[in-house]
Amino acid sequence: MNFRRIFFYFIVFISSIVILASLFSLLYDLPYWYSKLLDFPRLQYLILATLCLILVGGINKKWKWPSILLVAGLLASIFIQSIRIYPYWFADKAVPDAAENYSEENSVSLLLANVLMTNRESARILKAVSDADPDIFLAMEVNQWWLDELEVLKQDYPYVMEQPNDEAYGMALYSKLPLKQKQLKYLKHENVPSFHTRVQLESGKEFMLHAVHPVAPMPSDKYPDNVGEAEVALLKVGDFVAGENIPSLVAGDFNDVSWSQTARLFGKSGKLNNVRIGRGLYNSFDANSRIMRWPLDHFYVTKEFQLADLKTLGKVGSDHFPVYAEFVLP
Repeated sequence: MNFRRIFFYFIVFISSIVILASLFSLLYDLPYWYSKLLDFPRLQYLILATLCLILVGGINKKWKWPSILLVAGLLASIFIQSIRIYPYWFADKAVPDAAENYSEENSVSLLLANVLMTNRESARILKAVSDADPDIFLAMEVNQWWLDELEVLKQDYPYVMEQPNDEAYGMALYSKLPLKQKQLKYLKHENVPSFHTRVQLESGKEFMLHAVHPVAPMPSDKYPDNVGEAEVALLKVGDFVAGENIPSLVAGDFNDVSWSQTARLFGKSGKLNNVRIGRGLYNSFDANSRIMRWPLDHFYVTKEFQLADLKTLGKVGSDHFPVYAEFVLP
């Protein structure tokens, strides 16, 4: 068997995996945790399917039914992934750009950072906060060690919400802007907190901030998970937003991609817009991989908001990149 044939069979093997993964990714609410993960690497599926299609077309010399079916499967895979990915680059912006002359009194900047509980490079986190200088900083995966390290922030951020734990779902919120009606809720798991508070801008305008960090879909012996159960935390937040009569902003590490069924239902129920639509993916995880990356840290807002800035920051010792955004309430 020559090298060309071996390589062709290898491409057929990879193509078959991509086709099956793409087809199974269309199925939701399966009782298997790994089926949820099929929803994550859609860009990777798209790139692989495109490469395989090009290679099959260039190598194959005998166009019989198996080859035709393989090409059809790859084209179907490309279509399946494209309809999920294309809005992030080619659709109209779900959240409009702010006017160039917007009033800073009506703006709020936020920095999200999953610090990684075992990360000990707190100086890099503090430098990222100092450089970005956000109005609000949300830190996730904080335990008491991290709260001690972040204590210095209270000099500039006098409004604080903190709920540490050692199960990787502790949270801390530091704000320069007044926080009113602060609420700590446990939407599903007893050790997975969420923060809900009314934020007052310098202009006096107010909005609701919901800071969330739902659990990961993967099984864990040490931390809470959703194996065998539906994710309801985000859907509950969507219901909260639907019942509010002021602008709302939802932010945090969702442990889910924004094109997932759960995220889309959450956005629809709360009439929330994903800031990434029309702007790009802004992948925030995995900071330790150059290939397997996708957006897990999110900002969703109601229709009143405009966006002045959106960017991911550099590495801070965590497996997540911090994500920064600035919004305007005109």
